[in-house]
Amino acid sequence: MAFSFTVLKKDASTKARVGRLTTAHGVVETPAFMPVGTLGSVKALTPRDLEEIGSRMILANTYHLFLRPGIEVIRALGGLHRFMGWERAILTDSGGFQVFSLGALRKITEEGVHFQSHLDGSSHLLAPERVVEIQEDLGSDIAMVLDECIPHTASREYVRASTERTVRWAERSLRARKKQDQALFGIIQGGMYEDLRSECARETTRLAFDGFAVGGLGVGEEEATLHSMGAFAAGLLPEERPRYLMGVGRPEDLIFAVRSGYDLFDCVLPTRNARTGTLFTSAGKLNIKRAEY
Repeated sequence: MAFSFTVLKKDASTKARVGRLTTAHGVVETPAFMPVGTLGSVKALTPRDLEEIGSRMILANTYHLFLRPGIEVIRALGGLHRFMGWERAILTDSGGFQVFSLGALRKITEEGVHFQSHLDGSSHLLAPERVVEIQEDLGSDIAMVLDECIPHTASREYVRASTERTVRWAERSLRARKKQDQALFGIIQGGMYEDLRSECARETTRLAFDGFAVGGLGVGEEEATLHSMGAFAAGLLPEERPRYLMGVGRPEDLIFAVRSGYDLFDCVLPTRNARTGTLFTSAGKLNIKRAEY
């Protein structure tokens, strides 16, 4: 089944919209939140649990699966869907966030990201072409290009250089693509600078991607900055393609993102909150594991 996306209805008072995203592993009604199964499973939940709560697509991480159990193992077991025991859609992240979060173990060059494994210290290179190849081997329904998730405190000079490199990596990713039945999304970076976000969006959206994501938000900046920059970036993306706000999962941020016109979201927070006993109530957050409860 070919990948497609259709906007079905738009809200009259906000930029929220309802859509239908069709993949080889089923239809995803949007807006949709994707639970995160970094290593191929969502912590504390079985595939049946996820189906029962209505999840239609989950996220897995290329960086972590590449290191363990390894692409050869997953390929030998029949691909990522069979490895996970999940018959619905999967989106694989490229490893761009790990570039950000594992900063002490990596070096970024034009070639790609040179890094040491956090597991055993072995050296590896994730180039844009290799990241596409890995995700094609995994067989996910949506693949992401390699990008750099920029710290929110980075200087303008650093943000510009990094963002321009991310665009060049996006171009290389498209040239490396071989599987046409797997969607490939471009990523908009640009830090906290509207003009750099605009430049990145202009250069990236002219490329033949199946959808577009906004990255580099939710990385420690103030909530007001997240919301203002997120809304600004949403307005830079094509109406007819799915829009994905990466790494956002607080209830108030999801409401903001839907109202801004985003279609897809992911974050580790919901399952982490559940595992640690956090409840969201009309009186604020409570921790059900406290002795008083």
